[in-house]
Amino acid sequence: MNSLVVDVAQYGIFVVAAGALVVWLLCSRHEKVALAVQAVVTMIVVAVLVKVAGALHTDPRPFVVDPHLHPLFAHPADNGFPSDHTALASGIALLVTTYRRWIGLALVVVSVAIGVSRVAAHVHHPQDIAAGLVIGLLAALVGWLSWRLVGSRVRGSRTPEVERVPAGPEPR
Repeated sequence: MNSLVVDVAQYGIFVVAAGALVVWLLCSRHEKVALAVQAVVTMIVVAVLVKVAGALHTDPRPFVVDPHLHPLFAHPADNGFPSDHTALASGIALLVTTYRRWIGLALVVVSVAIGVSRVAAHVHHPQDIAAGLVIGLLAALVGWLSWRLVGSRVRGSRTPEVERVPAGPEPR
């Protein structure tokens, strides 16, 4: 059981990345550009919000607070707030739901499992995970809104296509 907890805690984020890549491959050309831009913005916002949240609040990791607890995998005794793994995984998973709902929801479940497993592995407290989920949600929202603003301008600046006239007589 411990090996499953460790695998999900450390490698679950790669499942989310692979799922997002599959969705990206299934997208139309326009959707590929949109999803890529949104994902990059989401990842940047996650990184910024994790740093800001960590600077505003300190939460020593469970194995630091209680020396009787031992993490299930090697981890530095730094600030555990918020969970960056959970924030990144949930941000990307929530973004994917806007393109392929069921795949995205499955990735959200994986994101929550990542957070739960990191608590079970004694490297985070539940509030670290909750903060990571909130940060992921905010970052995905910013990523989605950024494309809504920029994407409409990109589409609006294209030259209009020439109207195609059918060859031959018009149908009656």
